Amino acid sequence: MALMNAELTNPDYGFTVTDEKNHSTFIDIPVEQGGNGAGLRPMQTVLAALTGCSGVDVVSILKKQRQTYTSLKIFVDGEREQGKEPSLWKDVRVRFELTGNTLDPGKVYRAAELSITKYCSVAETLRRAGANITFSVLVNGNPVKF
Repeated sequence: MALMNAELTNPDYGFTVTDEKNHSTFIDIPVEQGGNGAGLRPMQTVLAALTGCSGVDVVSILKKQRQTYTSLKIFVDGEREQGKEPSLWKDVRVRFELTGNTLDPGKVYRAAELSITKYCSVAETLRRAGANITFSVLVNGNPVKF
């Protein structure tokens, strides 16, 4: 069970969200919606969770494959449903960018694929809510295709 606590700390819509281990993040809404734009928007935190969830999967899989990398970056972009309340994520694109002299592009691609299609609980939560999730992989700046 994950215990989360949200406290209004920045009027009118700014919340500090803290877990049971005292890790925290700040959530707000854009100025044009009445907030201060001083934190992640609530639906952005879903995409942030996807990057973290998939990231730990990829790291774990690459360690098991004995792949060494010098950097790992994950970019997520998405579109939400238009004209609906609530407005869910409908299309989500994930891009994995890794660098490293000895990386096997096939193994990197497989790690990303396993994360997005099998292991990442956030990806599965988004899929069950109707989102279409696609991903791409770049190794040392070169697209990996399979």
